[in-house]
Amino acid sequence: MRFLDLLKLALRMFKARTMRTLLTILGMGIGIAAIVFLVSFGYGLQRTLLQKITTSDALVTLDVSLGKTENGETLNETAIEKLKVLPDVVQITPVLELASQVKLNDITLDARSVSSTADLFKDEGLRIEHGRFFAKDETQNIVVASAMTKVFNVPPEEILGKTIKLTLFQNDSANQTNSKISYEPKNNYTIVGIVSNEENILYLSLDSLVNFPLTNYTKLKVKCSSTKTLDQVKKTIEEQGFAVSSVSETIDQANKVFRVVQIVLMVFGLIALMVSAIGMFNTMTIALLERTEEIGIMKAIGASRLDISMMFIMESTLMGFLGALGGVVLGYVEGKVLNILINLIASRFGGEAVDLFYSPTWFISTVIIFGAFVGLLTGIFPARKASHIDALEALRYK
Repeated sequence: MRFLDLLKLALRMFKARTMRTLLTILGMGIGIAAIVFLVSFGYGLQRTLLQKITTSDALVTLDVSLGKTENGETLNETAIEKLKVLPDVVQITPVLELASQVKLNDITLDARSVSSTADLFKDEGLRIEHGRFFAKDETQNIVVASAMTKVFNVPPEEILGKTIKLTLFQNDSANQTNSKISYEPKNNYTIVGIVSNEENILYLSLDSLVNFPLTNYTKLKVKCSSTKTLDQVKKTIEEQGFAVSSVSETIDQANKVFRVVQIVLMVFGLIALMVSAIGMFNTMTIALLERTEEIGIMKAIGASRLDISMMFIMESTLMGFLGALGGVVLGYVEGKVLNILINLIASRFGGEAVDLFYSPTWFISTVIIFGAFVGLLTGIFPARKASHIDALEALRYK
């Protein structure tokens, strides 16, 4: 029997038993929608978190600090020149972190200052909320954390352009703050940008500390050529006695946690799909009983066992495929609606809009194929049963 004829026979159930067939497809769609909704939620959370904590530049950057060995390592210009010659090292950004006091109008605030170059913003994966980052030649501009605007009780839009007075406290040989040794930059700083951070932290240009008694940097940001060379560069630097860490390690740990979360969410979705598959199996079994006499007639006029089997398998696979397509659409719509509601609530309370649902293309394709495969599986037993029916007994069946 031709493929086109088998397809017409399989589609005939959509006309003969329209409501039952549509309900079966809807049941499969709800099971698939549960998988799409839950797993997309897991992927969305993962992507949102990673976007908050890192950028592409941060992924290829290593944090180099003093190790616990007593070989006399220092993080100064000599160390920078030594690390610059290493293979696959693209850029080194020095960072000096000091305790400080910030004065705006009549309010004095304790804060942590981070002195570096403008490249630090990319290496740290910082994102601006208001204003902008300072440029390489802007030594008297400064970027502050959003937490500081709350302490100063000044709206973010109004604090931009204001000048602050800064006092820095030197670190001792053990890299601990020594409040007895302070340094006050000659000129005041102008706030040009605000980054999202719940700590009292500010970023200033290292070139503005002209007369500061600098002995050691707090850490060095070493940018590698790619993620593939990251491990080798890290190993080489550690062999020189330095302590090395990277945000990619944190991301790897976060990805492992999210993989477990996604598997757990998928299991819940699969339970719903199993219920839907049972409903489809029940539909195909009833279709077999209803069409017993028809099967006897088909066999009597020359239809083979393969033809009978293919008719049932095509029907169940088609229902599974359509159910998967509908489930993907339903799961996507559910996620979008819930995301809109969450963002409306968040914006009402002053929160930031986020996208909590994300479905990779490969995942959607896999779900659709999987739905069709589940449909095929539910049709195998009825198809096998139908192909083994005796033609005479089928013609006598009432």
